[in-house]
Amino acid sequence: MKGNNFTKQFVLTLICTVLFSLSAAAQTNLKKVYNEDINPMEQIDQALDKAKKEQKFVICQVGGNWCIWCLRFADFIEKDADIMQIINENFVFIHVNYKPGKNQDQEKAALGQQMMSRLGNPGRFGYPVFVVLDEEGKVLHTQDSSFLEEGQGYDKSKVIRFFRNWTPKAMDN
Repeated sequence: MKGNNFTKQFVLTLICTVLFSLSAAAQTNLKKVYNEDINPMEQIDQALDKAKKEQKFVICQVGGNWCIWCLRFADFIEKDADIMQIINENFVFIHVNYKPGKNQDQEKAALGQQMMSRLGNPGRFGYPVFVVLDEEGKVLHTQDSSFLEEGQGYDKSKVIRFFRNWTPKAMDN
């Protein structure tokens, strides 16, 4: 009997390990969308230049490759044609890297703090956080992403409602 009990425990442990490994692998297989090597202030300035030329707003998805929910959102919108159409017609959408904490060099930390200040310190809402800028760089809205979530992902209708409510056309009405 003791051998049978050991076998059951071993098999159960093996199954749990495999499931955990598959889950971890699925999360890390998401595409890394944040460029950690660029200056976030310059990135925003370039997006604003493009938005001005195209008569669009800028949406900054602030977060990082360290944030599973940030990567999930990027994957979610990239795979949805309806959402991508709304984004492409109305926004310059950028992934602005921010790494909270003190485990980075002082220059990057200072740039990160300067960027967060420019965007109205949106980190208080968690990550990812979305900051809508008009073509002049004025913060129009900060969106807490938790209101767009559903289960372990995002709700399409909530995401579409968010984007539609902050298009340049919606703001003109």
